[in-house]
Amino acid sequence: MPYRYITKPRASRKIWSFYRNVAEKYRHTYAEDDMVNNIRSTIHSISLIEKTLPRRKPSLQRWKEYHMTKADKWYFAYTIEEDTIVVHDACHAQNMHEEQE
Repeated sequence: MPYRYITKPRASRKIWSFYRNVAEKYRHTYAEDDMVNNIRSTIHSISLIEKTLPRRKPSLQRWKEYHMTKADKWYFAYTIEEDTIVVHDACHAQNMHEEQE
């Protein structure tokens, strides 16, 4: 079954923010083109959810009501609503820990 994909603003912000921070930290060696390519690649990987990216049991408590999957170094929390996959959150592997309240 072909799915439609919706990425919630929180997930998009996490991806953009991560790569903006990398660009800031490594501004002499990480080009803006690299940042854009990394963001595009990560966003594209969302379209592989439930196709080639297998479901995983959520490892974060805050994601317990979602399905989880991993694409390269990114984890995604998502739900399936009929023919639509809704990505609620994204987290880079190096940040996979419970957030402080």
